[in-house]
Amino acid sequence: MRILFSSTPAHGHLLPLLPLARAFRDRGDAVAVLTAGAFAPLLDAEGITLLPAGPTADVLFAESARRTGVDAAADPRPEAVADFFAGTRVDLTADDALAAAREFAPDLIVAEALDFVGPLVAAALDVPVATMAFGPAIPAEFTDGMTAVVGSRYADRGLAPVPARWHLDPCPDLLQPPGWQAPANRVPVRPEPHRGAGGAGTGAGAGTGAESSSGAVSDDAAGAPGDRPRVLVTFGTHFSDPATLTPILAELRTVGVDLVVTLGLTASAADYDLAASGSADVSAGSDITFAAFTPLADLLHDVDLVVTHGGAGTTLGVLSRGLPLVVVPQGADQFLQAAVVSASGTGIAVQPGPDVAETVAKAVVTLRTDPGYTEAARTVAAQIAAMPTPSDVAATLAASLA
Repeated sequence: MRILFSSTPAHGHLLPLLPLARAFRDRGDAVAVLTAGAFAPLLDAEGITLLPAGPTADVLFAESARRTGVDAAADPRPEAVADFFAGTRVDLTADDALAAAREFAPDLIVAEALDFVGPLVAAALDVPVATMAFGPAIPAEFTDGMTAVVGSRYADRGLAPVPARWHLDPCPDLLQPPGWQAPANRVPVRPEPHRGAGGAGTGAGAGTGAESSSGAVSDDAAGAPGDRPRVLVTFGTHFSDPATLTPILAELRTVGVDLVVTLGLTASAADYDLAASGSADVSAGSDITFAAFTPLADLLHDVDLVVTHGGAGTTLGVLSRGLPLVVVPQGADQFLQAAVVSASGTGIAVQPGPDVAETVAKAVVTLRTDPGYTEAARTVAAQIAAMPTPSDVAATLAASLA
């Protein structure tokens, strides 16, 4: 069979598709991904074909902001989100995607939940489409607007939207928002923290090591575990701004924990001036390790809890390991994850504000001293473990298409 995945050109949208893409690949199916060409190294390492289509996210954000006057990443109001995903990206990507997909001739298209290019391609080629969520259900105030915006793009091509035959959902019931009801076409699929192409260990695309606060490089991306509680601080690839994180890290160094901090795609340890921002009351022996871009799975082995921006893939990956979180949302859909983490008792949500650093540090202390958060996280992990694996789901879809 020939399976085509389609994704917005952003790690947070593409990476959750990879476990299912690998499952189809391992079955011997031909697998390709429609997204921006910048993801060629990641997909080449996976042995998955890239069909380059459309510009990168920074170009899309700039064009969408030009059209609407709003940065959809920093200010995710419904109308800006609708233009970015269902307007600007479709306008700048659909023609290239249609040409590439016709040549690939897929039997099935799997589109991540905010990818509106894949479903349009499926309608044009008359092939079935599955949508794949990457987190909790997206509120109707966003989905209704996106559906309305993309409708004119179908009409311009003489097409009509085709309902998804399957809605693949990696979000366990315990993390869905209040009032959520499972759609009739829902197929649960177990989420996995992102791992390298070689397996559970560090693979292609990972950082080559971790840099300590003194500048030394560790062979282990997460550093060697010690006696102190270890906290992973990860704000993803797009939101790891040293200006945002430095005060938080400085405050965390006062509460008796060691820190593993991911750098995102562009920052370096030198960008963090902890001496200038830190409190004089740094706990004796406190250690901080900076890790270059590294698969999340490699970072979760020896940590006790996670401080994060609340990206959907990060949130599900952390909770699949039964670890509690402090979520500090910065933009995009992160406020949705913050809300469900708080409601489920698996962590504490801290809203941005002038006292965010102190509040995050207090939240870390609370997670360390109140076992209820870890118990709730382990309950969610058990529910995730009971979900069908990506291999199970690939087999189910293939049987339905046979």
